[in-house]
Amino acid sequence: MSNFRYKSVGELGDGLARKEFSATELLDDLVGLYERIEPQLNMFAHVDFGAARASAEASDRRIRRGERLGELDGIPTSIKDLIAVKDMPQRFGSRATSDAPVAADAPSVERLRMAGAVILGKSTTSEFGCKAVGDSPLTGITRNPWNPARTPGGSSAGAAAMVAAGVVPYAIGTDGGGSIRIPASLCGVFGIKAQFGRVPVFPTSATPTLAHVGPLARRVEDAALVLSVLSGFDRRDPATVSGPVPDFLAAARDERRLRIAWSPTLGYGRVDPEVSEITQKAVATIEAMGHDVQLVEHVMDDSIEMWTAEFYAGVGTRLRQVVLDTPELLDPAVLEVLTKALAQDMTAYYAKVFERHAFREKMRLMFENCDLLITPTLPVASFGVGLDLPPGHDDKSIVSWATFTYPFNLTGQPAASMPVGMTREGLPVGLQLVAASHDEAAIFALAGAYQRLTATKDIIRPEI
Repeated sequence: MSNFRYKSVGELGDGLARKEFSATELLDDLVGLYERIEPQLNMFAHVDFGAARASAEASDRRIRRGERLGELDGIPTSIKDLIAVKDMPQRFGSRATSDAPVAADAPSVERLRMAGAVILGKSTTSEFGCKAVGDSPLTGITRNPWNPARTPGGSSAGAAAMVAAGVVPYAIGTDGGGSIRIPASLCGVFGIKAQFGRVPVFPTSATPTLAHVGPLARRVEDAALVLSVLSGFDRRDPATVSGPVPDFLAAARDERRLRIAWSPTLGYGRVDPEVSEITQKAVATIEAMGHDVQLVEHVMDDSIEMWTAEFYAGVGTRLRQVVLDTPELLDPAVLEVLTKALAQDMTAYYAKVFERHAFREKMRLMFENCDLLITPTLPVASFGVGLDLPPGHDDKSIVSWATFTYPFNLTGQPAASMPVGMTREGLPVGLQLVAASHDEAAIFALAGAYQRLTATKDIIRPEI
């Protein structure tokens, strides 16, 4: 039995600072938990517990000297296998990649190391982040800790599963079309992609105008703390936001009243009745908290064609030789969408680019009249492993079934998923919070207050 499972970053940090336990004791405890449940869930693409122990021992030495680096010092985490971690392979969930270790950390990993984080390894992803479920040809099926017969979602599959299972208090994922928010919803954790460019991305992503790096955590305040560490300008990524990093932790403790637009479908979604019921109840709670909530039935038309043209064109271009020479190495569903993307006419592609700019301006104008737009994160709760689409959504693509997440990668706005309830089968449901450009504080204010009121941080605990 783990002594530290489901503890928050703050709780673990306080214990380390008071020397109630050491960073190596914490690591050993959570490695023991990993060894027990990893065979059931398959959350990690790569582990290096030797390097993790060296980091934990360095944390213990700093703590003994009274020189702890901050709240993340000595606390274990993981990095999604789309992000570079020095001396670990970067496989992207694909058999078409090399297993050689990479030579340098991504900026987000550098910042975590500087904060004293203990990196256990790399978490699983769907192949090149191209699917919204949790399997890949390289690592196989990652499973949902609430029910191992169900998917955790993707593409940050392992990250969400291990946070939900209590193996780490937070993990780092990526989001190019919902890949943090989708598994956060299906696994019952909080996940946020901040403003595009808030967290630097390097080496350059295959989807450089859509890609975000961000945290998943069981506690809203933990995610705020981690995002503060990850954020800030980096010269290697010219898209990064310059200027001071907002105080996300203070925002998560704010009780301000917000103007909220509530859209049950965005105008085009088809939501399962139970998910609709749970999210409607959450919205009623939010309104009872004193926020000004206005129903907006139609926000937009489906933007999936704009998103598909951009996302898969980038990945397809990076993988063109694999698609042409060794297609058998790729997930068949991924191969299909990449082949179509590579066949795009340039004029048709750029028509979608200009549509995207018009769409972004439409959303900017909408947020002149509200602080947040809230929607169901997904139209469904978790469904069976091994499926690319939820039952009843066979008319959708491997991403379009997710319905509500990808529009806000096109705009770059901050967006998050927070857990708001459980289905009768015991599966989590998330509510998506979308803020105006650069206003992550509004998301943290609502999510923090909602979590304190409803105590979702305590009740969302799978017992695997």
